Amino acid sequence: MNRQTKSPVTIACPTCGEPAAWTPVNRWRPFCSERCKLIDLGQWATEKYRVPVAENPSDDEPSS
Repeated sequence: MNRQTKSPVTIACPTCGEPAAWTPVNRWRPFCSERCKLIDLGQWATEKYRVPVAENPSDDEPSS
């Protein structure tokens, strides 16, 4: 039997774009490093990243 060695799946780090291995060995996945993970966390903390919320128009109207 001939087994082929699979190379680990790599993805682009969401912060810097460098390749990051998607394996259990990479404890920072999907990021390439702790630094990139902390930069991303800082973006959420300073509200530079936001999850869009649909406004409910009935909230602005006074109730009868």
